[in-house]
Amino acid sequence: MNSNALPHYIKLMRLDRPIGIYLLLWPTLTALWLAQQGLPNLKTLVIFILGVIIMRSAGCVVNDFADRKIDGRVKRTVTRPLATGLVSEKEAISLFIVLIAIAFILVLLTNVVTIKMSIIAVILASSYPFMKRYTYLPQVVLGAAFAWAVPMAFTALQVPLQDTTWLLFSATVLWTVVYDTLYAMVDRDDDLKIGVRSTAILFGESDRLMIGILQVLTWLTWLILGIKAELGIFWWLGLFAAAMLFGHQQWQIRGRDREACFKAFLNNHWVGLLLFIAIILEFWM
Repeated sequence: MNSNALPHYIKLMRLDRPIGIYLLLWPTLTALWLAQQGLPNLKTLVIFILGVIIMRSAGCVVNDFADRKIDGRVKRTVTRPLATGLVSEKEAISLFIVLIAIAFILVLLTNVVTIKMSIIAVILASSYPFMKRYTYLPQVVLGAAFAWAVPMAFTALQVPLQDTTWLLFSATVLWTVVYDTLYAMVDRDDDLKIGVRSTAILFGESDRLMIGILQVLTWLTWLILGIKAELGIFWWLGLFAAAMLFGHQQWQIRGRDREACFKAFLNNHWVGLLLFIAIILEFWM
């Protein structure tokens, strides 16, 4: 790889736009706190934070590689390094391999079960970008990829997988479909022209209604999680805040304006952060 192209590699990995890291990080950290019933050990915490950053970066690289021939035809992605030729296909593949190798080294520091589960994580992360050619539900695959860190957090801490594990997993899948549909609404006009599929296209004029239904299902799953895990006032306050933010997002997308949809997508960072803060306070206070 060309060291002079480092700024382009950073852009390719989206390290200049950390929103994706946050959206993956908050449910991952919530899972660690939930599994440990408090602050997890420093080693596991560092492994998962670094793992989130590296795997999200790897996912962006493989996404742009998959979309290298169409990004130049989409307004939002026209300046991406692969689309402009600032990074070659060979360089992108090499970068992806390096990132996956680093992630694998990190997971080797955990245990056998978590190592085996990491294989599924790589498959999900690698396959998502190609799903938009074959299904209108690529957001579900992305949701599974993002949510897979939840059971991995439990196994890394050697805590048995339980109802709360799969409730948080399910909520994360649903939530990912919510915010990635908002993201897809930004590109919907361009995607329709070039034949790329998404839930935003599938939902059509019912997009706001379907997002609302998914938001309710996400919120109810978090609610059931709180009951099952016997969480208290801080979790309920977090859920109240999440409900208010979901309502605000519906208001933002009322006119389906591109910029407004993107702002609604970004707003989900606060949903995840506030719920993570709530779980910290639950086990700290």
